[in-house]
Amino acid sequence: MTRSHSEWKQLAAELKIEGRAFIAGEYQDAADGKRFDCVNPANGLKLADIAHCGEKDVETAVKAARRAFESGIWSELAPVKRAAILKRFAALIREHADELSLLETLDAGKPIGDTSSVDVPNAAYCVEWFAEAIDKIGGEVAPADPKLLGLITREPVGVVAAVVPWNFPILMASWKFGPALAAGNAVIVKPSEKSPLTAIRVAGLAKQAGIPDGIFQVLPGAGDVGKLLALHMDVDCVAFTGSTAVGKLIAGYAAQSNLKRVWLELGGKSPNIILADCPDIERAANAAAGAIYYNMGEMCTAGSRVLVHRDVKARFLEAFKKAAETYYPGDPLDPATSMGAIVDGIQHRKVLGYIDKGLSEGAKLLFGGKAAHADVGLFIEPTAFDCPRPDLTICREEIFGPVLSIITFDDVEDAIRIANDTEYGLGAAVWTADVSTAHKVSRRLRAGTVWVNCYEEGNDMNFPFGGFKQSGNGRDKSLHALEKYTELKSTLIKL
Repeated sequence: MTRSHSEWKQLAAELKIEGRAFIAGEYQDAADGKRFDCVNPANGLKLADIAHCGEKDVETAVKAARRAFESGIWSELAPVKRAAILKRFAALIREHADELSLLETLDAGKPIGDTSSVDVPNAAYCVEWFAEAIDKIGGEVAPADPKLLGLITREPVGVVAAVVPWNFPILMASWKFGPALAAGNAVIVKPSEKSPLTAIRVAGLAKQAGIPDGIFQVLPGAGDVGKLLALHMDVDCVAFTGSTAVGKLIAGYAAQSNLKRVWLELGGKSPNIILADCPDIERAANAAAGAIYYNMGEMCTAGSRVLVHRDVKARFLEAFKKAAETYYPGDPLDPATSMGAIVDGIQHRKVLGYIDKGLSEGAKLLFGGKAAHADVGLFIEPTAFDCPRPDLTICREEIFGPVLSIITFDDVEDAIRIANDTEYGLGAAVWTADVSTAHKVSRRLRAGTVWVNCYEEGNDMNFPFGGFKQSGNGRDKSLHALEKYTELKSTLIKL
């Protein structure tokens, strides 16, 4: 159902927000009573008090998770029954789509048109997809000596901590808890303190669907909660999405404790390469605008570096400026809004600081570069720089905001060199009319996902998502995600 601006505002006014942690099947305050404010970045108004979990809460949740996992109430449930419960969970997410979309929009500043059409529906789809996979994945009978029967099976890893980011709160969380629950694990979700509301709410839906107490828990709080989980000797796996700097800390905590598995989906500085034979400059420009301005540029796969061939640069810039005009910050509750608010003041100042850095290092500002609606909330105009060199700070560091660096190149080898000259390797794209060039360039780009003549298309659950280099390890989505949350076991039976 399509809702109007006024309808969304009315629903928002009537919304009841849960701010407590979800531990051992119940909503409860933090053990020490601490709370923090959840603030709407679009207007600066307080939304709710959120439980600020600490060491006691982590200990209680991990014990509940371990107890529930070891009991076999979930891990040993018949696959078809576990699948049925997860399908009910997905159905409940869809049933509460308006509520969840509002929570996401109010909490993170995301446009309601995006949360209601992309984030929440795709979170439900993710849970449903992995539910369907549960009874479709079998083991192996390995070739062995005739006197032996060799079996290769997968078992759940145990207690999984999912530490998820603020830019796609419910969607990124589902990419973790969907396959982890499907594999039979107990899951503790630690949402970002910048956007905890949807994770808190879906915990109640999980219980309503029939997921046993202790199998799905949510611990809101600051970064110390993630640290405590990563250091905990009874947590078997940490799945983290966030910055590369924090990912390195998470890996270190795991090494200091029990060498738990650590799966990291980290930052990106994705190149979007426009070759001289680009088949459609206007389409490439429209895709490039979406690649950097969708979700306010708060995307790890944001196409934040456009590498454009000198021969087509003028045409591309003309088309890109026109495409960028369709993105401008507005009220996130208005379905017509294409860009919402930056998630909080810290990120807002960070993005503006990068804009200042670009100017000071000699980049040419093509448009934007300023805060928008500064008297209302935390908004930033779509911004683009023409960069004289590819080594400027704004060309190398992840900004996580609506700021594009445009870099000129003269030949394909030059483009590949610039594209790969980064610590990251999450996404990349190339635009060319030549199928051989498309294959050759995409093969040489060091990135987990490469798009040809498009950007951010085809991202359904069938394709694994993750990065090369310091963009992380492991993969979300697809059947490969189940590998992160299972242990391989070889069983040899003497006949």
